[in-house]
Amino acid sequence: MIDQLKQLDHHLFYLVNHGMGNGFFDWLMPVLRNPKSWIPLYICIIGFCVYSYKKTGIYLIILLAMAAGATDLTGNVIKHSVKRLRPCNSPQMTSIITMRVPCGSGYSFTSSHASDHFAIAIFLGAVFYKRNKWLWIPTVLWAASICFAQVYVGLHYPADVLAGALLGSVMALLFAFIFKKLNPDF
Repeated sequence: MIDQLKQLDHHLFYLVNHGMGNGFFDWLMPVLRNPKSWIPLYICIIGFCVYSYKKTGIYLIILLAMAAGATDLTGNVIKHSVKRLRPCNSPQMTSIITMRVPCGSGYSFTSSHASDHFAIAIFLGAVFYKRNKWLWIPTVLWAASICFAQVYVGLHYPADVLAGALLGSVMALLFAFIFKKLNPDF
């Protein structure tokens, strides 16, 4: 069973990384997965929350940062326990990978990009659900596009980003619950 799941994971990786290759994605996906590309968005989120909600907005940002931090910490523990090589570092995969960014060091499972961005997306979606139900759609699509980019550029297998997305989502819901308990009128 595990071998079949690994084969499926490798097949899906090859489909995304190699089979979907095109000039537009070759340009876009490295930009999407680059955390520096999202600094203006992070600044806007912080500014919006603090400007619109004052003290509560500061608490919101602190809990959002705690969700991302807890997700990162947990993900690193998992990475060092599982020790799955990145596709670009795997001897059996290097001959079939189309590398679009330099290969990172470290392990692949779970994807920190996926877990961190899903933590942000799900936390914001959960916290603002009563005020803006529509917010779930763009935040989840944003996080999912970063996950797709991680596979497309050759740094993660689909299972890595799926597990990262799940980890980030669980942590986000936990910290959103804490935020709502501390701020029941929000």
